[in-house]
Amino acid sequence: MAIRAIDISYTFKFWYHLISVMFVGHLGELPLSGASMATSFASVTGFSLLQGMASALDTFCGQSYGAKQYRMLGVHVQRAMFILMVVAIPLAVIWANTRSILLVLGQDPEISIEAGSYAKLMVPCLFAYGLLQCLNRFLQTQNIVFPMMFSSAMTTLLHLPICWFMVYKSGLGSRGAAIANSISYWINVTILALYVKFSPSCKKTWTGFSKEAFALNNIPIFLKLAVPSAVMVCLEMWSFELMVLLSGLLPNPKLETSVLSISLNTSALVWMIPFGLSGAISIRVSNELGAGNPRAARLAVYVVVVIAIIESIVVGAVIILIRNIWGYAYSNEEEVVKYVAIMLPIIAVSNFLDGIQSVLSGTARGVGWQKIGAYVNLGSYYLVGIPAAVVLAFVLHVGGKGLWLGIICALFVQVVSLTIITIRTDWEKEAKNATDRVYDSITTESLVS
Repeated sequence: MAIRAIDISYTFKFWYHLISVMFVGHLGELPLSGASMATSFASVTGFSLLQGMASALDTFCGQSYGAKQYRMLGVHVQRAMFILMVVAIPLAVIWANTRSILLVLGQDPEISIEAGSYAKLMVPCLFAYGLLQCLNRFLQTQNIVFPMMFSSAMTTLLHLPICWFMVYKSGLGSRGAAIANSISYWINVTILALYVKFSPSCKKTWTGFSKEAFALNNIPIFLKLAVPSAVMVCLEMWSFELMVLLSGLLPNPKLETSVLSISLNTSALVWMIPFGLSGAISIRVSNELGAGNPRAARLAVYVVVVIAIIESIVVGAVIILIRNIWGYAYSNEEEVVKYVAIMLPIIAVSNFLDGIQSVLSGTARGVGWQKIGAYVNLGSYYLVGIPAAVVLAFVLHVGGKGLWLGIICALFVQVVSLTIITIRTDWEKEAKNATDRVYDSITTESLVS
């Protein structure tokens, strides 16, 4: 049940951007292309980095909770919040200059101008997103998932009327959708922050702000895992978003960008389920290793991999069944709808592989293998996937389909690599490493205090 709640929570949060792009899509092809490009750019330069850095809490908080060192969860999450807010400042500057950056990258001028306006108004999202990622992981590692599900569901339902009003009634058009995203993220953060502050469930883990969390000599402890965590996540997410940027260099860039963005949104939507599984297995593995239960950690991995395979098959079948009508959710243009129908079977295949790798990547985060995961993603996507995509799209002239087929090549290599690593794992040794990590952290905090 906890796994399903995490799935639903992540799915609801993704709907912010999906709903916004859907509303904007009915304003025309240019607003859709601009909003899609801005969303992709924001993911590449902001969301993926913050999400990756926050995922270090899967290891720190998860293993501390398993070892019953409850106070350390609050210390770790405060440190993460502080660091992510600092990191968000230069990212905000990048977002404010989106138009100029896209023009330098050779993107269509009209799309670049539209995307620049959209991204600039999403800057408040950055800071809310960073805090939200930390709060989510703070609660997940304690197996407190229903408040996350409730807050995500409530803000998603509120996002519908907010987005409708901002896009169609306020006269802001696509810019209104960007503002609506910021409003919804901050509502979600506020709900979870109030829960953490006042709920008895967090009494042991949140004991108020601590000077230990902000001590400069403790920051490298977090960064030691946060940086490879960010690299691990960013290398993967950047490769997907790069496909949208590359689509702008194909013939008929407005059509290719729109369809690749719809494909990416669709893929990300169905990915929310394995992403939830990834979060669940990461927490379970870190909890069990922190508690000194290596066999339970290994069993959990095998069970969730089977669940991911079954889920990916079912979702893939649904994707194929709705391929001829799904495009209408984003656009009334027949050309766009027909192209989307061609892309969806390819997305179904990538979803199957992505489901398996998500669970295996979650296992890596739970154990503390972020650096290994970063190397796997680097090789899979940048030595195999992207070169294959470029050859298929621009040399063999397969177009947007070729870009996505390149991603499938990367996913296959990633799944094979992570499977071999997981099978060869010495779980007893990893349990000892987890215990050492927890008590090393406690020793450092004691020295500061």
